[in-house]
Amino acid sequence: MATTLFTSMAPGFSPMLPPLLPMDKYRGAVVEDLQLPPAFSLPSHESISRAIQLAYDRDFSHIPVLNSNRRPLGYVDVAALKAKWEAGIAQPNDSVVKYMTKFNRKASEPYTLITPDTPLADLAEFLRSNLFALGAHLTDYDRKFVLAVATSQDLDNFVSRRGISA
Repeated sequence: MATTLFTSMAPGFSPMLPPLLPMDKYRGAVVEDLQLPPAFSLPSHESISRAIQLAYDRDFSHIPVLNSNRRPLGYVDVAALKAKWEAGIAQPNDSVVKYMTKFNRKASEPYTLITPDTPLADLAEFLRSNLFALGAHLTDYDRKFVLAVATSQDLDNFVSRRGISA
């Protein structure tokens, strides 16, 4: 079917033109292009004192918590954990699993698979509707382990490094 563009039209006539698509500010890049460091995570039995120390050593604000099979259970918010410790609510030898935010594992709310080949535009959309600070766990195709952790800040850094305007 051919499309014709009219260069002159009758006065008062306004054609229905399709809206312009916004520029893909990620220019087709995928998660692998973020060059994220390997994921750092904690076993569920780790003490909160050790978790806080490791988080500050690595400058992480949120850390995934894994079960004995290395499957993600949830994450700890390091600042909230430290505040509970300082307030006397949490004890230094308490397990992180006691204070973690659990991931929803309901069949009605399936996981969104984020892999190294996921387009950054899809990751950005995921982060818009998933407000937990951890952002996204990036996994291998079989979902056997966490490869990295991505946040909206990682996307912002990617855009700024490339000199792409939003």
